[in-house]
Amino acid sequence: MQYIVLKITRFLYTLTVKVPKHRKKPHLAEILRIFVIMNSDYIYELPLKVRDYEVDAEGIVNNANYLHYLEHTRHEFCEQAGLSFRTMRERGLTPVVSRIEIKYLHSLGLGDSMVSKLAMSRRGPVFVFRQDIYTPSGEPVVKATVDIACYENGRLSRGETLAEAFALYLKQE
Repeated sequence: MQYIVLKITRFLYTLTVKVPKHRKKPHLAEILRIFVIMNSDYIYELPLKVRDYEVDAEGIVNNANYLHYLEHTRHEFCEQAGLSFRTMRERGLTPVVSRIEIKYLHSLGLGDSMVSKLAMSRRGPVFVFRQDIYTPSGEPVVKATVDIACYENGRLSRGETLAEAFALYLKQE
């Protein structure tokens, strides 16, 4: 096995590349390309740890808890971006989940650490969060897409107020 350690912002990632004996070892540029793809477009990362009440009798995280991790990441991102849910409510803004698509790739267990990553774009009036959860070694755990619609003062809106608040982070689709 070949190990490469790269330090990016606050997190330390270890990339593990398994190479069969009969195959040529991958070039460093190829490994870095994979690493960049894994981290591309993310605008926010949140380290999390599995708590005892989140696991089932099998000792693995119950599937519904991944939705909580994703939601917690969105809420922390919004607060970090200067628009907490309390502030949104005070301004008459109510973002609501309109669709979630989630793919479970790897199970986590009690005490396991993870990094929840988020990318944000806009498709018309819909705010699209691409959210992925990885183990600290970079193994994908969950890949999800979350669509958010926005109500302003109780009425469905095009989300212009929210778009202004997140202008620095939005990518148009």
